[in-house]
Amino acid sequence: MSESKNTLRLGLPKGSLQEPTLELFKRAGFNVVVSSRSYRPTVDDDELELRLLRAQEIGRYVDHGFLDCGITGRDWIAENGADVEVITDLRYSKATSKPTRWVLVVPDDSPIQSVKDLQGKRIATEAVGLTQRYLESHGVKAEVEFSWGATEVKVPELVDAIVDITETGSSLRANKLRIVDTLMESYPQFVSSRAAAKDAWKREKMETIVMLLKGALEARDKVGLKMNVPAAKVAEVVAVLPSQRSPTVSQLAGCDWVAVETVIAEATVRLIIPRLKALGAEGIVEYPLNKIVH
Repeated sequence: MSESKNTLRLGLPKGSLQEPTLELFKRAGFNVVVSSRSYRPTVDDDELELRLLRAQEIGRYVDHGFLDCGITGRDWIAENGADVEVITDLRYSKATSKPTRWVLVVPDDSPIQSVKDLQGKRIATEAVGLTQRYLESHGVKAEVEFSWGATEVKVPELVDAIVDITETGSSLRANKLRIVDTLMESYPQFVSSRAAAKDAWKREKMETIVMLLKGALEARDKVGLKMNVPAAKVAEVVAVLPSQRSPTVSQLAGCDWVAVETVIAEATVRLIIPRLKALGAEGIVEYPLNKIVH
C-alpha cells in the first residue's frame, strides 16, 4: 500500500476555534504541537498530516481535494458553497458548548426593527453570500459590503446595519448594539471530500478520529465518582446518584460493603458528596474523564 494511501490530510481551524480544537484533540488522545511560524502542526500519529488554516478556507480546500478532511464551521461551508460530505457535527465553540450565531445587528437607537426595514440600506459583514441569500429570501434589496474585521464599530457612521457572529451576545450589548434577527446557527463540523469519503482506508481513519473526538466531547463537564458503601445502604445511595446509566455496584470481598462507581456532571459533585457521606459512603474518589465512548 502506498504512503499517500496511508496518509490522511486534515485541516484544523486557526483563530478563535484553534485552542478549543487543539484541547479537544488532546483529550481525544492526539498530541498536536503548533509552531508559530508554520501552518503544518505536528502530531503523534504518523498517518495524519495536519494543516492549520483559517476556518473560512477549510471547506473550499476540502472540496478541491487539497485536504482529505477538516474541521470548520457549518456557516463557512454554506458561505463558500463547498461540496463536501459532513461526517459529523461537533458541538463546541470558542467559550461554551452553545452554537455561534450569525445575527443582524443595529445600534440600540436605530429605527430598524426587522429585515424589511433594510430596503436600500447598507450592510457590512464578513459573510457576504450568507447575508445576500438572507435578504433575497425576504425580498429585500440592500447593499452588502465585505468587512475585513472590527465590523461592530462600523455602525452607524459607515453602515446602517451589520451581520456579525456572536456566541453570547455580550460584546454586542457592551457596544450598545441590538440584535434584530438570527440568520443562522453554526457549530463546527468534521467534513470530508467526496473522494476521501469513498476511500475505504481514509473513511475508516476519519470515523476513528470522529469517535474519539465525540467521546472527548461527551466527557466534557463530567467526572467519575467511586466509593465504598454499606450493603444495607446501596439502594439509598443509588437513588441520589444522577448517573447516565445504572451505577456499577461490586461486592467487596469478605465484608458487608460494596463498591459503587458512576459518571455524573461535575457541577453536581459538590452537592452529591455530602449526601453520600451522610448515607455512610466512605473512600469517595472523584476523578477526571477524557473520553466517554458509547
